[in-house]
Amino acid sequence: MSLSSLDKSPTEEAAPGKAIVQMVGVEKWFGDFHVLKDIDLVVDQGEKIVICGPSGSGKSTMIRCINALEEYQRGRIIVDGVPLTQNLKNIETVRSEVGMVFQQFNLFPHLTVLENLTLAPIWVRKVPKREAEETAMYFLQRVKIPEQAKKYPGQLSGGQQQRVAIARSLCMRPKVMLFDEPTSALDPEMIKEVLEVMIELAQDGMTMLVVTHEMGFARTVANRVIFMDEGRIVEQNAPEAFFNNPKSDRTKLFLSQILAH
Repeated sequence: MSLSSLDKSPTEEAAPGKAIVQMVGVEKWFGDFHVLKDIDLVVDQGEKIVICGPSGSGKSTMIRCINALEEYQRGRIIVDGVPLTQNLKNIETVRSEVGMVFQQFNLFPHLTVLENLTLAPIWVRKVPKREAEETAMYFLQRVKIPEQAKKYPGQLSGGQQQRVAIARSLCMRPKVMLFDEPTSALDPEMIKEVLEVMIELAQDGMTMLVVTHEMGFARTVANRVIFMDEGRIVEQNAPEAFFNNPKSDRTKLFLSQILAH
């Protein structure tokens, strides 16, 4: 595979505007705790959605349900036409198409950066090793750290490790990227370098759902900002309307607190 064949927009193969994630009446409990309440959400191909809200509002749980890291008890989730049910084949199909970047980087410490990036393509997608390494180097260039390929995660800064984690997800050629507070574990000076990579991804047309408190990123990148509280989607709108004219009193309170910092 040539680099030129890799260098196409992630969304070229699917028509913009097509619904790629659908959540219909999704409900989830942790024991007696009702963590998600009647979640309805449609995400179109190429859309960038930022999800914000107070701690414990269900943001991370909602996106973790999209790739079956969490089970839901009621409702329906469909990802790129595949219903997310108990069917293991469907779960594997969805997970292979949905990349996820966590707060903690979840890299294998005993593997080099290059080995971390090629592991899943070789074992899951059955990509030949040489092709997997070529793809890995391409995405390390994209996140601006190709020189770190032979190092181990422990030799990198937090910001570099998170960029490796992003590149690792991209090596699977996902149709959707989920980010669960990707900068919250980073020192302030490292946040910018990770956000810059995410902004470039967004500009390339990647479908993204991002749980974050980085409101500057939301203003810059998002097509839609969603505010959650107590397991519900309270409000959603385009960034300008969301920040300048919030409808809900709960949203207004949240914004007054978070934007004051």
